[in-house]
Order: sequence, then C-alpha cells, then structure tokens
Amino acid sequence: FGGYSYLYEPLWWVGMITMVVGEIANFAAYAFAPAILVTPLGALSIIISAALAHIILRERLHIFGILGCILCVVGSTTIVLHAPAEREIESVIEVWNLATEPAFLLYAALVITAVFILIFHYIPQYGQTHIMVYIGVCSLVGSLSVMSVKAIGIALKLTLSGMNQLIYPQTWAFTLIVIVCVLTQMNYLNMVMPISSLFYLFLVFII
Repeated sequence: FGGYSYLYEPLWWVGMITMVVGEIANFAAYAFAPAILVTPLGALSIIISAALAHIILRERLHIFGILGCILCVVGSTTIVLHAPAEREIESVIEVWNLATEPAFLLYAALVITAVFILIFHYIPQYGQTHIMVYIGVCSLVGSLSVMSVKAIGIALKLTLSGMNQLIYPQTWAFTLIVIVCVLTQMNYLNMVMPISSLFYLFLVFII
C-alpha cells in the first residue's frame, strides 16, 4: 500500500509500454488538431475502461457508473460539436507568449498551490480513504500539461516541415514541464492502485 513494488511486476511494465505508445499517438493528435477536440474525445476512453473493469477485474458497474459513462458521451459530443475554431500557430514563441499572459500565469499559480496543498496536507491524512485527493492532483497537474504538450507537438510539426523550433529554449522549457507533470501524475496514479482498480483506470484516462 503506497509503495513502489509495482515496478517489479512485468505485467505493469507491459501495460505502461502500451500506454506510452497510445499516448505518443495522442501526443501527435495535439499537433494536428485543436486541444479542445483531442481532450474530450480522449475522455470517451473512460467508457472502455469501465467495461474492462467490469469484465476483467470483476468490479460491479453501479447505476452511478453507468450514469457517468452516459454523461461522458453527452459532454464530449457537446464540446466537439460546439468547439471554436483554433487559430494557426506559427512558432513555439507564439505559444510561449500565450502561456506567459497574466491570466494564465495566475491560473498556473493557483493550480500549483492547490496541488501542493493536496500533496502535503490532504494525501497524508485522507489518501487511503478518499479517492478525490488523487483525482485532484492528477487532474490539476494534467491541466497544466495540455498547453506544453500542444507546444511540443507544434514544435515537432514545424521542425519536420523545415522550420526548426528546437533551437528555441522555450521548446525545451515546455518539454521539461511535460516531464515533470507526467512523472507527478504517474506517481500519484500508481498510489491509487491498492484502493480501487476501477478508479485507477478512471485516473489513467483523466491524465
């Protein structure tokens, strides 16, 4: 409980590798489609995870789980159908300028503060009994990684088209942010495994 023994499990590594391959494909999607479309479509995977948990892990899908799956479909469909058009991004510098606007910096500061409060205050006290503290950490950190993932995808896309974006320090700054966010999410994602495997699958697709 709360340890790292899963690192010695071959099946865990198989799952992790396949998930990485899937996330690489998801990462590529951010380079070619608006984030407001890619993110809600990824949430539809929760339905698959719930079905797998019911069939493979023998976890009973209650009425609230079924209602949650329906809401995921309705919410994702609504967002996709009414998503605004995304403007063309010409360089990573442009994404950096958007990320350093006062409004987003304020949001990032609030998110980081909330994450630290959850990690150092609530998880030690309620981590083994309240799943929401882990959901909070993974969701908040994930909200910061979306812009960085989008920036890296655009950088690679422009670089492959002949406009090298790897020479800009902003590209590597976004890369560092993604690495930190992913490691944080993986750590707290695996802490929730002993509590509930269904919630574990749910958190995977929140990330």
